[in-house]
Amino acid sequence: MFGQLLSEVVTGIDGAIGAVLMGADGLPVDQVVGDPSRGDIEAMAMELSVVLREIRKAAVQLGAGQAEEVMIRGASMTTLIRVLNDEYFVALALPAEASVGKGRYLLRRAAPRLRENL
Repeated sequence: MFGQLLSEVVTGIDGAIGAVLMGADGLPVDQVVGDPSRGDIEAMAMELSVVLREIRKAAVQLGAGQAEEVMIRGASMTTLIRVLNDEYFVALALPAEASVGKGRYLLRRAAPRLRENL
């Protein structure tokens, strides 16, 4: 079920590198790779779990409430993170030229169905 939902997100954006459903502890639940030549999606998401933990703490301390979405934009890749609940998040890796807006939309649309199946 998770793979199918992640696949819908990845195939919905031309050139998507991949998507991964991760536990906040850094353990992957499922992943779909769109472009394996762009690197290890699972390893990227493990590193992101540490970053996300700190962002979530900072958001609460700043009075922003719970972090729901995070975007990391680099020269060659953009990573979108959608927090599903306290224990899980989904990350989508896109090439720099891909549509971030479409990626955000697809993650937002998939999030309720991912939550239902956790």
